[in-house]
Amino acid sequence: MGIVAGLDSSPDFTRIVVCDADTGAVLRQGYAPHPLEGAEGAGRPSDVDPQAWLLSLGEAAGGGLLEGVQAIGVSAQQNAVVPLDSQGNTVRPALVGGDRRAQVAAADLVDALGGREAWAQAVGCVPQAAQPVTKLRWLAKNEPDAALRSAILMQAHDWLVWQLLGRPVRRTTDRGGASGTGYWSAATGGYRPDLVELALGHQAMLPEVIGPSEAAGTTPEGLLISAGTGETMAAAFGLGIGLGDAVVSLGASGSVMAVHPEALVDNTGMITALADATGMHLPVVTTLNAVRTLRGTAELLGVSDLESLSDLAMKSTPGSHGLVLLPYLEGERTPNLPHTAGTLAGLRRESMRPEHLARAAFEGMLCGLADALDVLRGRGVEVRRIFLLGAAAELPAVQAAAPMLFGAQVVVPQPADYAAIGAARQAAWALGVSQGTLDPRNPPPWQGAAAQVLEPGEELAVGQAVRQQFVSVREQTHPGAFRA
Repeated sequence: MGIVAGLDSSPDFTRIVVCDADTGAVLRQGYAPHPLEGAEGAGRPSDVDPQAWLLSLGEAAGGGLLEGVQAIGVSAQQNAVVPLDSQGNTVRPALVGGDRRAQVAAADLVDALGGREAWAQAVGCVPQAAQPVTKLRWLAKNEPDAALRSAILMQAHDWLVWQLLGRPVRRTTDRGGASGTGYWSAATGGYRPDLVELALGHQAMLPEVIGPSEAAGTTPEGLLISAGTGETMAAAFGLGIGLGDAVVSLGASGSVMAVHPEALVDNTGMITALADATGMHLPVVTTLNAVRTLRGTAELLGVSDLESLSDLAMKSTPGSHGLVLLPYLEGERTPNLPHTAGTLAGLRRESMRPEHLARAAFEGMLCGLADALDVLRGRGVEVRRIFLLGAAAELPAVQAAAPMLFGAQVVVPQPADYAAIGAARQAAWALGVSQGTLDPRNPPPWQGAAAQVLEPGEELAVGQAVRQQFVSVREQTHPGAFRA
């Protein structure tokens, strides 16, 4: 069918993969970092000139990388907001990243609409500091002149697609990206302009939401540009996950998402109802404490890195000699305990050894994520297979404990930029539909990610006992936390 490209514009870099449109085989790749300049100075900024994304894209695509490419898909960092004036010029730098500045704004929005349940019913999620709707509230409160001039709102992948197409009158997005804004409902498939007004203080123009296999347009040179999507949705598409699959992501915080045929409305706010890049849904449950639990334990034990912590944990046995760590070191979202702290239970003389605490940290982190999985399972989401992502997924202590604690087959994909691959797969889909060779309802059948497969095996009963001990300590310490 041809050659397609997928680009992933993450917070730190642009990566481009060029793929065979029929098989998904990666033919060549490009990479370029993003310049980091912003309001926070050192570290990742909260304000970024979106032109930096274009510069990085141009550098990554240099050297004839895109020669022969017929279609491009765009994946980009989620939660970035690009406010434009009525002429399409940026009003201020894009608001990106976790952006803790907006924490008060999130609480304001929750109260303004009547609480968490009202938001869950409206758009399937409760405002968090990172979300676009919350950033708009922050902008209105802290930069009212910029907020007043903001006539058009776009996200990172919307803006990049629009730029690649030469800034046409028609501005588009996809349902995956729209579902993370806080003002589009995955359940109804429509925007809530009243929530934009609630946050920003006035109405604004929003991109048209197009279907998963539709093209956003064609460049003057004849290059087809697909709808684009957020990084989470693109990575899920690149991995090839489907019904029965869940993805557990191990970052500083953790997340669990699964493919489901319908949007889930969760009045507790623990589930964020996202749409995916194929027409299905991606309910997501987030924990605040994942790899940060391991790093904190390593510092406490004087261990130099996570690999050494894993080696130490492997000297212990399942159950950590009775130690149980509730890893709520930064408070917690799942369960909703924002002001709590971590708990270490089961201390006895024989359990007070470094290897047992190291093992308890791994088991506590994974049990917290198993709690998140149970939130989805409790709402009827089928989970037969779990993809485990993040650098920590390669650690022996994680791989030893995850299958028995999750109670399912665990798949550890080989490292790759699955967001860029997912964007390329979307481009192949749009190209095939335009050529009449693919069904708009069925994406190209690319081979899934190469991976290591781990089975629960004979230790499943041991894992269930460890998990039950974790749940027992959690219930003693925070009774009814999951019923609140």
